[in-house]
Amino acid sequence: MVSQNRDIDTLVVGAGQAGIAMSEHLSRHGVSHVVVERDRIAERWRTGRWDSLVANGPAWHDRFPGLEFDRTAADGFAGKDEVADYFEAYAQKFEAPVRTGTDVRRVTRQTGQSGFVVETSDGVFNVHRVVAATGPFQTPVIPAIAPQDARLTQLHSADYRNPAQLPEGGVLVVGAGSSGVQIAEELMLAGRDVYLSVGPHSRPPRSYRGRDFCWWLGVLGKWDAETTAPDQEHVTIAVSGAHGGRTVDFRKLAERGMTLVGRTQAFDHGQVCFEADLADNLAGGDTDYLALLDAADDYVARYGLDLPAEPEARRMTADPACVREPVRQLDLAAAGITTIIWATGYTVDYGWLDGLAALDDQGRPLHRRGIAAEPGIYFLGLPWLSHRGSSFIWGVWHDAKRIADHIATQRKYLAYHETTRARSAGESVEQAMPKAI
Repeated sequence: MVSQNRDIDTLVVGAGQAGIAMSEHLSRHGVSHVVVERDRIAERWRTGRWDSLVANGPAWHDRFPGLEFDRTAADGFAGKDEVADYFEAYAQKFEAPVRTGTDVRRVTRQTGQSGFVVETSDGVFNVHRVVAATGPFQTPVIPAIAPQDARLTQLHSADYRNPAQLPEGGVLVVGAGSSGVQIAEELMLAGRDVYLSVGPHSRPPRSYRGRDFCWWLGVLGKWDAETTAPDQEHVTIAVSGAHGGRTVDFRKLAERGMTLVGRTQAFDHGQVCFEADLADNLAGGDTDYLALLDAADDYVARYGLDLPAEPEARRMTADPACVREPVRQLDLAAAGITTIIWATGYTVDYGWLDGLAALDDQGRPLHRRGIAAEPGIYFLGLPWLSHRGSSFIWGVWHDAKRIADHIATQRKYLAYHETTRARSAGESVEQAMPKAI
C-alpha cells in the first residue's frame, strides 16, 4: 500500500554532504522535512570512488563548522571512508530525519494548489518544497569517440577501484583533473605503463610559503568568485591530497616514467590520435600556478606576514621528451595498452523533476544561486552554484544555510497570507494554517 505523508514542508533529495547540510539548517529554522536517500548516507564516498581516494582539501578546511574529523590531523587529508563516517556522525549529531533506501521517481506540481507530489519507492509525499541535493556526480560521461573494440577494457573513473582490478598491460587515462592524475599516478606506482591525456587545466600549488592553497584562495578572496572566466568554464583542476598532499607536476610524473599526451582526438582501427596541444596545456597550467604565487607574494608583502619565502616553488621542471616530441598517434596494441580509463567527468540527471520549469531543454538546472525558476524547487551541491566554493564540503554548508534562510522567509510570507485570510473570514488562525507551515 502506498503511504501518504502530508505534514512535511520540505523534501530533500540526497543524503550526501549537500543533503546533510540542508537538513541541519532546516532543523535550525524548525522546518518540518525529510531527507530521502536511495542508498546510505554519503554512499558515493564509500562505493563511488577508488579505494585510495582522500579528500582534496585538508581536514581543517573541508568540513562543516560543527564537527572536526577525529582520525585525521588538521593538516591531513581524510580518506574516503572517514569522510563518509564523518557525514553519518554529523547527521546523528542533530538527529537528521534521513530515510535511506528510498528512491525518488517523480516530482510533479500539485493541481490547483501550491506544492508538489513526490513519488518514491517508499510512498508518496505531498510537500511545499523540494531541494535537489544530489550533487554533480550523477551520470558518468564517456565521450562518443570511445572505440568499439572488444580487445580493450574501458571504464569510467567512477568504476575504477585499484590497479588489481584491471587486466595486465598498459593504461591510457583520458582526463588530467584531480581524478585522472591521481589514478594515473597510482597505476604508474603499481608498475603499469601509463599514458595520460592532458587537456586544459588549473594547477594550483598544494601549499606555498607554509599555507595550503585552500588558505590562499580564502585570504585572496578567490573562493568568493561568483562566476568563472568565459575561457575557464570547462577547465579541470589538478590538485591532490594523496601521499600527504603535494603539488601536481606533470613534468615530474613524466620524468618518473609516465607518458604525457595531448587531448584525445579520435580512435580508428586500433590507432588513437592526440591533439598537438600538450605543451600549450602545460603552459596554461603553469600560468595559473604562477599567478597564484604572485598573488600570494603580494599579499604577504602588503600585510607584512611572517611567512618564509619559497623561491624553489618557481623552479619549473624541464620539458621531458614526451613534451618536446609529443606523441600524435599511437598504436594501442603495439604500445601494450589494454585498458582505457575515462576520467571525463559527469553530467546531472534530474529526469525525476517531471514537466517542471526548473530545467532547460538539455535537462540542466535553471536557477539563481540555487533557487530554481520553478517556485518551490531548489538545487544544492553543484559547482559554481553561488560561488567558486559551492561544490566543496564547507561551501555547500554555506549555500545550504542561504537556501534554508530563503525557505524560512517564504514560509513567513505564506504565514502572513494565511493569517490575514483567516481574520478576514472570521476563522481562527490555527484552523487556517496548513500543518506544514
